[in-house]
Amino acid sequence: MKQTLLIIVALFLLSQLIRPDRTNPPVNPDKALHAPKKVETVLRRSCYDCHSNETRWPWYSNLAPFSWTIASHVKEGRLALNFSKWQTIPEKIKIKRLKRAIQTTSNNMMPLPSYLWLHKEAKLSKSDKMLLKTWFEQELAKLEQ
Repeated sequence: MKQTLLIIVALFLLSQLIRPDRTNPPVNPDKALHAPKKVETVLRRSCYDCHSNETRWPWYSNLAPFSWTIASHVKEGRLALNFSKWQTIPEKIKIKRLKRAIQTTSNNMMPLPSYLWLHKEAKLSKSDKMLLKTWFEQELAKLEQ
């Protein structure tokens, strides 16, 4: 029993040596999203940690295995949609991203339920969803003209 516990502790300590990338690339305001203040406020509160270069890395993102999962989610989120690079996204891709954003926010797929466990403030209210859906649809209409 003692030996098993010692092995578990040793593995935990050794796992701390595997450090994922937790950097935030610089944000160029000319390339970032420009949205109405209310929309931007909701996006920053509920989406920016995974979908921008402005991730707020919580203290537990320093501890393996949490660090691996969080860094992976941020990497995937930035690849899927990065509001810090919004102006550089090609129009065809932007249209797809806006359609996907409407779907995922309307169907409670975003923010991820696992994210909401520790970030209750990120939960989208009905009015938040309506605000985002309306803005996403307006942006989509502009691009599809």
